[in-house]
Amino acid sequence: MAPPGIGSSTASENQNGNGYTKDHRQKNLDITILDGGFATQLSCHTNKPIDGDVLWSARFLSTDKEAVINAHLDFLRAGADIIMTNTYQASIGGFVEHLKMSEKESYDLIVESVHLAKIAVERFQQEFNTSKKPLIVGSVGPYGASLHDGSEYTGSYAANTPVETMKQWHLPRIRALLEGGVDLLGLETIPCKSEAEMLVKLLKTECPQTKAWLTFSVRPDGKSIAFGENFQHTAKSCYDLNRNQLVAVGINCVAPRLVETFISGINRGRESDPVPLIVYPNSGESYKVDLGWIDRDKCEPVEVYVSKWLDLGVTWVGGCCRTYAVDVTRIHNEVQRWKSKQREINCSSTD
Repeated sequence: MAPPGIGSSTASENQNGNGYTKDHRQKNLDITILDGGFATQLSCHTNKPIDGDVLWSARFLSTDKEAVINAHLDFLRAGADIIMTNTYQASIGGFVEHLKMSEKESYDLIVESVHLAKIAVERFQQEFNTSKKPLIVGSVGPYGASLHDGSEYTGSYAANTPVETMKQWHLPRIRALLEGGVDLLGLETIPCKSEAEMLVKLLKTECPQTKAWLTFSVRPDGKSIAFGENFQHTAKSCYDLNRNQLVAVGINCVAPRLVETFISGINRGRESDPVPLIVYPNSGESYKVDLGWIDRDKCEPVEVYVSKWLDLGVTWVGGCCRTYAVDVTRIHNEVQRWKSKQREINCSSTD
């Protein structure tokens, strides 16, 4: 018997390629449940420090492969429909410098990250005796993550980094993920419009058969991405650049309480061609360099907000930093409750 959530990503015949039903009077019930914060769950399988490392969790691709597999497996057991590779902060240059690898070895390690995720999927299928295969998404973090200065949350590098430089940095890691066999790419925590547009165009030119989602890091003002551009304008613009390959656009690693203000009304006036939405926030905690993560007791759990996000049209939902496998289970349970309620509404509307 499969655990909760394993069948929830199956598209219905009434669904179009963007995750919206043809009949907009009824809400789409095909919700894809993402995993949670990989480094967060990884911490349950190692005593070694993760936060503050220049390679973050990606170091463990080299130093503790079994811990990486087990973190993936935790999320699958929790009800995630997909798992993301442990490559947010992985790059050829980063591995060459900090793991003392050759460029080929560095490239191969990114390819291997997909293999580790596949091992987790195989173990999951054996454990639950299911042929259902969760998706593997290649995590593609922003150029700023490689700078190890927090600039993926400000986008400051966009002011003086040529777009071509960013492109040449991204290309080999994306090629490695595709060579490894990911099902799609997760272009995530992108702080600036220039990098986002470059990645969306890169999909067209370099990997036209590949699907991807695009998520932004944002400011706490409820309207701007990290570098200052308007979120809704940027999101719609990027989606319109490549709607055939983008399965969803949204935000990640943002406090849950802020999500609604960013996505409310984004599809007003384009009901016949809506932007499919994805959100996977962090726990809402604050990070201090000297103290680490603080104020968890002041945050409402992520699952408290899920039904509202689904009401607003979100069809891909999960967690980011400081969300554990148990949080994914709670998100899954809220999605199931929401779907049951919507089925009742849909049935009553057809009586």
